[in-house]
Amino acid sequence: MLEFDNVSKSFWTGTRHKVILERASFRVELGRSLGILAPNGTGKTTLINMMCGLEKPDEGNIRSTCRVSFPLGFMGGLVSRHSANENARYIARIYGLDPDYVEAFCRWLTDIGEYFDMPVGTYSAGMRQRFSFALLLALEFDIYLIDEGMPQTTDVEFNRKAGSVLFERLRNATVIVVSHQASTIEKFCRTAAIMRDGKLYMFESLDEAKQYYDYTA
Repeated sequence: MLEFDNVSKSFWTGTRHKVILERASFRVELGRSLGILAPNGTGKTTLINMMCGLEKPDEGNIRSTCRVSFPLGFMGGLVSRHSANENARYIARIYGLDPDYVEAFCRWLTDIGEYFDMPVGTYSAGMRQRFSFALLLALEFDIYLIDEGMPQTTDVEFNRKAGSVLFERLRNATVIVVSHQASTIEKFCRTAAIMRDGKLYMFESLDEAKQYYDYTA
């Protein structure tokens, strides 16, 4: 379970006070994936980051009783001076997993050859993204967070392998997808909410949420 209890979050942009959430309360139960529709500029990434603990709310509490992933495509947390091998084994130990398995899985999925044993700081943006995504898929979570859908690299074979692993993972996991497009959400969810003007409106079905979202667009 992941629960927001009277959570508020806002920023000062330099010209105005931007409200992301204002006293929002909702709960995501395991087995009930949730899609959140939100127009661009409303704070989708901030919401996702609060769910996994990358950002803290100004007020209220966020509680989880399960393993919540970092967002797909998130490339923070890597030590640039260490190799992918060293990063993979270190993070495996943090999560209490077998370092040999996590290293082997990431090495297979990224398929970057000798670069896997070189410092991550020397990687191209695409190689770094492939490693970050492989690392997320090597770690099994109860809730996966997706911000605007699965990140794509320019490597077709990696996208194919990573996509296959991702959808296998999601068969037994709960997903929270935040997007401005209903077509992204409907791949994963049947229940949806709308985030607008600091409020979160929950709906019983994605169809109901889509109708309201289109009407108020």
